[in-house]
Parts: sequence; C-alpha cells; structure tokens
Amino acid sequence: MKVVIAPDSFKESLSAPEVAAAIARGWRSVFPEAELVQKPMADGGEGTVDAVLAATGGERRDARVQGPLGDPVRAHWGWLGQGRAIIEMAAASGLHLVARDTRDATRTSSFGTGELIRQALDAGATRIILGLGGSATNDGGAGLLTALGLRLLDKYGAPLPAGGAALARLATVDPSGLDPRLAGIEFEVAADVDNPLCGPRGASQVFGPQKGATPAQVESLDAALRHYAEVIAAHLGEDHSRHPGVGAAGGLGFAARAFLGARFRPGIELVAEVAGLADSVVDADLVVTGEGRLDSQSLHGKTPVGVARIAGAAGVPVIAIAGSLGEGYQRLREVGIEAAFSLVPGPMELERAMACAAVELEARSADIARLWKLAARV
Repeated sequence: MKVVIAPDSFKESLSAPEVAAAIARGWRSVFPEAELVQKPMADGGEGTVDAVLAATGGERRDARVQGPLGDPVRAHWGWLGQGRAIIEMAAASGLHLVARDTRDATRTSSFGTGELIRQALDAGATRIILGLGGSATNDGGAGLLTALGLRLLDKYGAPLPAGGAALARLATVDPSGLDPRLAGIEFEVAADVDNPLCGPRGASQVFGPQKGATPAQVESLDAALRHYAEVIAAHLGEDHSRHPGVGAAGGLGFAARAFLGARFRPGIELVAEVAGLADSVVDADLVVTGEGRLDSQSLHGKTPVGVARIAGAAGVPVIAIAGSLGEGYQRLREVGIEAAFSLVPGPMELERAMACAAVELEARSADIARLWKLAARV
C-alpha cells in the first residue's frame, strides 16, 4: 500500500511538515508496512519554504535582514539546487513580525524581501520562486525594488522614505543602480489571490485594515499606490497595475511583474510542481490532505483542492482532515475530496484544540486507517 500525505499547515498550530508527520504516525500504527510518502504543501504564504524543503530535501538558508518597520529580523529562504531558490516574502516582511499594537501600513516596507533576493543572486540562482502572502506591507514592492538598487525619488531628487504613504510623493524613477543580474533570472510568483493593485479590490482596500490601516489611511494608501503605478507606467511605457494578482502582498506582486518580469501561478500549483506531487501520486492507493479549516470557501484555490485535482488526474482517491469543518464543506466532493474529517473529537476550546493538534491528528489518521482496513475486507 502506498499513501501520499500532502497537507497544508494548520495555521498558528502546526507547520505542514509537522501535520504530515503526525498523519504518517497515525497511519503507520495501523499499517506498519505501508509506503508513506510525505509531501507537505503550501500556497505561497507563510510556511511555503519549509514545506517545499521538507518535500524536496532542499537546504534552508538563514539570513538577517531588515524587517517591516526597519528593525533587523531573522529570516530564511530555500536553496533547491540546480540554480533554483525559493523565497517567501512573509519570512522577511510578514505581518507576524509586527506586534499588533505597532502595525502601521503606511510605514511598513518590503525591503527585507529584496535582501533575500540579493542573497539568492549571490548564491548563483537562475530561477527564483517568490511566495506572496501574509505580508505586513502596503508599499507596492517599493522596498523590495529599493533593496535591489532601484531609486525612487521625489521632486527634489531625494530618495523616498520607506512605506506606502511616501509613494504619493514619487516623481521620478532611476533604474541605473538596479542589480544587472536580475535580467537573467526567471521569476515565478506563487500567490492565491487575483486582486489588482488599486481600487475596491486592490491591495489597500482589501488587505490594508488587517495591517493596521484606518479607513482614512486606506484611502490615502490606495491613492498613493495609484500615483506610484502611474509614474511607473510612464517610465516603463506599460501599466501593470490592473493585472490579476499584482495586489498580492501589499502590491509586491506589482513590483515583481513590472520590474522582475515574474510569471504568476496559483501557489499550490507551483509548490506541488516543485515538490513533485504529481509523480508521487501516480501509483498511490490514497492521498491524504488537509488544513486548518475546510468549508465551501476552500473551493477557491485552497491547498486541499489543488491536491485533489492533481490526485484526481491520476485516478487516486483523496481524504481530508481539517481542524474544523465549516458550512458547505460537502461541496468538496465536487473536486474529488471523497470524505473529510474534523480533527477534534468533541466540543473544545480553540486554544486547547490547537495545543493538542498533533495528538488528535495522529488519532484521527489512525481511525481513518482502521476504516480503510475494514473496507478492504468487504
């Protein structure tokens, strides 16, 4: 028997590799001789690098870079060999790096993510996968571009300070210092949103409030990003601000498309490709996936659905385990998830459920394995 275990993380509880390991322990307690292939998944946000490294055996590289508010933070990126690197912007510029009472979407910067790209270039990368999600920033990727050598200047020729609010004063763009190595790099962006840069569905309006922006700041940030996009369009001769996905990660997707020539792909699709999920499921008997919550909204690009589509193409059945099952989770059968199971055995406080997640995952996996064993006898 071969079982492929391909879950996402359980946010704020267990990483994807930890979830996969717990499911494997439960399954092995019933089928000790089974071939269990652990392929932790992610959608481009926080935890993407660790998931890919666990699935591929890549090398984690630690770094000290500038955090969202300018303070130094410890970050990391992944080296996959053969000139391939993977970076998640959340590692250097993520919301989790900013205390709730100090969040300020007008000042946060993506500079640290640009520093991680520089480190990948120094290591000899020729292909860089950039995961977007979980950002603390709303600067349109201006910080990232500054770290890579682009100069954003006001009408007096002075460099703009960090943050999205300052973009309202952008007058000219000086690309003379932009790292020349970027021209030879293939960039791929892993993102699970299709928002444009500005407007009602733009970076500021949709994601600004969770990053600490007040209603007034949301409006000013949106106007600043619109001005930024206009200046960049005049410089490049093309407006990239309306393309789907460029509003991801506070508009960092815009910078990646406009200056790095990045190709956008759904996060789970790109991660699954790098991890070799499709090859793993070809001769599998079952795929087990999961994430923190499954409901009808999971149909819109969530990791378990992406896993199910890949498994379905190979004719392999899929079972999911979730921390909780919400309204409409039954619709997941439409995309090939044959059955879904809730992690908790009964009513339980959220804090306790999160603390016991590994134990309950192992127990639920063992229950599913016993059911599978029973069905095999019928």
